[in-house]
Amino acid sequence: MSVHDVPVRTLDGKATTLAKNKVLLIVNVASKCGFTPQYKGLQELHDKYAERGFSVVGVPCNQFGAQEPGSAEEIREFCSTNYGVSFPLLEKTDVNGKNRHALYQELTAIADGDGKAGDVMWNFEKFLVAPDGTVVQRFRSQTGPEDEQLQKAIETQLP
Repeated sequence: MSVHDVPVRTLDGKATTLAKNKVLLIVNVASKCGFTPQYKGLQELHDKYAERGFSVVGVPCNQFGAQEPGSAEEIREFCSTNYGVSFPLLEKTDVNGKNRHALYQELTAIADGDGKAGDVMWNFEKFLVAPDGTVVQRFRSQTGPEDEQLQKAIETQLP
């Protein structure tokens, strides 16, 4: 199954699917986390590669230390005001557990660089998706957007 086949909802609650024929970096995000400053680098990545068919997709999640408690409007305002976020944000989503969203069923099946698949460990875990919807690589939270390996992996997928 391709991640393009999984129905998702925008932060506004509108039903949609992920952009086809684009390289995507899907990231579970939170506004009150030590990794929250990664929003700045994620926006920079989005801007750097957007013209080549790339998009960051933020997925707010409140499962890690209740670090994303806000409403959709509060999340949008926080991201826009503090980090100038223009990349798509989906509705608040469970990435682990019995209510894990179908998107994360697909994403978490891929292993990270240490060969570990399964549950998302914390906020700002990143999943690189090829234009055909195949999940190709997983990066844990500690890998920031400016990381050379992450950027090389993105570039490998771009035309």
